[in-house]
Amino acid sequence: MKPNSAPADRTAEAAGWLKRRRDCRLCGAGTDPVLSLRETPLANAFVRPEQAAEPQPRFPLTLRLCRACAHLQLEEIVSPEILFRDYVYVSGTSPAFVDHFRRYARAVIERAELKPGDQVIDIGSNDGTLLRFFQEAGMRVLGLDPARKIAESASKTGIPTRTEFFTPELARALKREGWKPKVITANNVFAHADDLDGIARGIAELLDPAGWFLFEVSHGLAVVEKLLFDTIYHEHLSYHTARPLAGFFESRGWVLADAEKVETHGGSLRGWVRPKRAGIQPAERLHRLIREEERAGLFKAACFQKLGDRIHRRKEELRTLLDRLKNEGRRVIGFGAPAKATTLMYQFELGPADLPQIIDDSPWKQGLLSPGHHIPIVSSEVLRDPRRRPDHCLILAWNFAEPIIAKQVDFRAAGGHFIVPLPELEVR
Repeated sequence: MKPNSAPADRTAEAAGWLKRRRDCRLCGAGTDPVLSLRETPLANAFVRPEQAAEPQPRFPLTLRLCRACAHLQLEEIVSPEILFRDYVYVSGTSPAFVDHFRRYARAVIERAELKPGDQVIDIGSNDGTLLRFFQEAGMRVLGLDPARKIAESASKTGIPTRTEFFTPELARALKREGWKPKVITANNVFAHADDLDGIARGIAELLDPAGWFLFEVSHGLAVVEKLLFDTIYHEHLSYHTARPLAGFFESRGWVLADAEKVETHGGSLRGWVRPKRAGIQPAERLHRLIREEERAGLFKAACFQKLGDRIHRRKEELRTLLDRLKNEGRRVIGFGAPAKATTLMYQFELGPADLPQIIDDSPWKQGLLSPGHHIPIVSSEVLRDPRRRPDHCLILAWNFAEPIIAKQVDFRAAGGHFIVPLPELEVR
């Protein structure tokens, strides 16, 4: 059975590519449900035009909070084979992400004291954007990514990439091949895996004893404070905060040595991890961040009940605006087709009648149809054609609102406007 032909999540569960988890993936304790969003299709399940008539299954989005360590996680787990083998997101199409990874690599090289010839492995390396900066600095690099086409493309551009999921078995195989990296990274990946213990064991097996493990994940603090509910989708199994992560690494002979807030995806957490035997003490910045999470109430269920109320109010605000524009005869289309757009559109009940097209700059997505609603993905050329140009663009990739708006000078000069739905609703 093909994933996009199954009628419901129960069918998917019976087929073996959906399961549910109610014990904490960090500490194993029990969890309680704290927030449920509307069912959605898989966030990156774009389809070809000839598949338009095929229904796509929708799955629940249920957040659960650990009773012991207060880790926040998704109950529903879709098979990674379904999620990632035919992945269409690539980092290199976003200038903002390219610049982010350039600065990220520079910071790691300095703090980890990397030298030419040192090894760097990136788990979930995508198109190799991050590794390219390490490679240019003289490091020997290796990417690991299960997305076949993207991994193949990265290898062709000079970033050696293996089409594999990271496991302890793969770590041992790489070690036998002579890999002993000074740095292992896993960006926007450490929240995607169900078996975080297996990843930690694999890294411990492979990493140089004096090395560093770094990861970036969507930060639970930003999700709550900035109303970033659209980062909740089936690829993201964990919504990390510093305090539970510190306990997770401590119990496995590691130290979360530092954690910092970064701006990617509207608000992310970068963690710096080392083996205990390296003798490093947690930085004061980590302690400050944990205190900030505690003050925000992130470790109590009431926090997420309030979040649900805020999501509903924002939906009403946006729907009121779009209905008014429609009554005035204004045409609105979407701008940006990131994974988060799927959650946002389903939670706010936006469909083809609201957004007949969605612009995206990625050639991997252009010509495809959006998950579930099957809205055509087009290039930004529509903004330069007076016959097709809309009156307003709803920026679904709202975390890139500033560069998007700055780039579309001609559209705005022609009278076009942008709607930014999050973190605050704005019309520009």
